[in-house]
Amino acid sequence: MRLLVYGFGTYKQFKSNITSKIVRKLPRSASLKKIVFPVRFNKAQFIAAIRKNNPGVILGLGQCSSGTKLRIERRAMNRRRNNKEEKGRAIRRGGPKSLKATLQINKATFDGAAEISSDAGDYVCNFLMYIGLDYLHRNYPEVRCGFIHIPHDYPFSRAFRLIRRAIREASRD
Repeated sequence: MRLLVYGFGTYKQFKSNITSKIVRKLPRSASLKKIVFPVRFNKAQFIAAIRKNNPGVILGLGQCSSGTKLRIERRAMNRRRNNKEEKGRAIRRGGPKSLKATLQINKATFDGAAEISSDAGDYVCNFLMYIGLDYLHRNYPEVRCGFIHIPHDYPFSRAFRLIRRAIREASRD
């Protein structure tokens, strides 16, 4: 089974992004495609990555600005905004209010280091999760897709080990 793992580059006040470091450190493999996306509301780049790589499973990694645990995102909301002052707007007019992740990541995989979240926010992480789930549901319903947020100051070596476990689990299903 082909697995697509993606993370993001730098943004706002952050000079680095833990997800890009994790994605780049993952070992090369014929069954694993790794992508680091720029932090932009860009549907086309994500859809092109799906079409080009034909994955059976997609695991998105996003950096969050606070927290002490990884967050396993269970759903993406149909909303986006560039900053907290801006009023949110729909990602897809007339689209479902929320979409559930189709890759069920087991919280036990993380030995108490993760929590379940039902709100991926309203920035680029949520945007890509929503458009990905929406696109897959309409075009490739067999492809499973999930998302994990990692606090920006989380210890890298621990985050890397935990994400490797999640990848092994996702590849077995």
